[in-house]
Amino acid sequence: MSTTLMIQGTTSDAGKSVMVAGLCRVLKRRGFNVVPFKPQNMALNSAVTEDGGEIGRAQAVQAQAAGLEPHSDMNPVLLKPNTDIGAQVIIQGRALAEFDARDYHDYKPRAMKAVLDSHQRLSDRFDVVLVEGAGSPAEINLRDRDIANMGFAESVDCPVLLVADIDRGGVFAHLVGTLELLSPSERDRVRGFIINRFRGDVGLLKPGLDWLEKRTGKPVIGVVPYLQGLHLEAEDALPREYTRGGSAESLRVIAPALPRISNHTDFDPLRLHPEIDFQFIGPHQTIPPADLIILPGSKCVPGDLAWLREQGWEVAIAKHLRYGGKLLGICGGFQMLGEKVHDPLGIEGEPATHSGLGWLEMETKLHAEKQLHRVTGTLWKEGTSISGYEIHAGLSQGAALSRPMIRLPPRHCLIGRE
Repeated sequence: MSTTLMIQGTTSDAGKSVMVAGLCRVLKRRGFNVVPFKPQNMALNSAVTEDGGEIGRAQAVQAQAAGLEPHSDMNPVLLKPNTDIGAQVIIQGRALAEFDARDYHDYKPRAMKAVLDSHQRLSDRFDVVLVEGAGSPAEINLRDRDIANMGFAESVDCPVLLVADIDRGGVFAHLVGTLELLSPSERDRVRGFIINRFRGDVGLLKPGLDWLEKRTGKPVIGVVPYLQGLHLEAEDALPREYTRGGSAESLRVIAPALPRISNHTDFDPLRLHPEIDFQFIGPHQTIPPADLIILPGSKCVPGDLAWLREQGWEVAIAKHLRYGGKLLGICGGFQMLGEKVHDPLGIEGEPATHSGLGWLEMETKLHAEKQLHRVTGTLWKEGTSISGYEIHAGLSQGAALSRPMIRLPPRHCLIGRE
């Protein structure tokens, strides 16, 4: 019979994704047929699956740890925020609709059915299903109709391990406080604790661990050290360190931290490269000189384009290019470089046509059906083979496309929307 184990956290970024990825790899090495699963994910970092769906990047990385191709059942509900109160709702890999928070709350019972159906299919195929929760199970305002944490655990009757980040401080309060806010049946479901990102001599932590076990009656399953240099793609939030500087001779690269930035993990190879000084530039920060400016993908191109102008990027880019700097646009950022962005259906706001930055002779039109494809192609000039995926609803056309950076098969067009 299949076994399901759920990892929940006392906070966002407590270490749930890392724990699931690590356990997937450990169990795979020990000969288990293991699969990752996240009932509901809210993230603008996503990946295309083998069955042509869309899931959160974290689950794609966990699948890699388990030696599997990503599948839409691994993350049956994905929410991609496009406003402060609304999001695109993706069910089992396919975009369903744009919901505001209240409408999605009403939809949750149907979303739960998709979650349980996907979990059952995975349980039928795998020995172990490792489940990642979302945020904290003790968010009182989210308890009703919960499908992401204890609501799911109760529905499938699975045990839970609770992970907390000691590097933040307050780890004992996080763990005890979380338990106190759970119902009696939910507290019973928590079988133990994991303390993540511990620095120093673990012997000095023992009095606290003894107190915690006596106070709660639950064991500390493990203490995970702070792993210097560990990099696992972020589920959604930008990295804690906006900047990772190089030497004075480093290539200087900057990118605006757009309000609706999507797939910012695209920048990880640059951010982690020892010879590149990479910076995300946040709101109201001075835009520094750079060798290369990259405009990232966006879930709301018109809104983020307006934000760029408000923050002075249009003027800064013009100066940058005038002094010989280079400029690159990815996905939504690529769209922004054109002359117009047409949104006749109101996919990203009210139906309208928006003026782009005008650096490329092209226009983009947003279409209702999102395209999800894994692709291979060749890099312009060098002819190097590349592979990846495209997630977009925008089609770009114009003279600028006659000189693409990447050549894809004839079916594909240069695109620019996440």
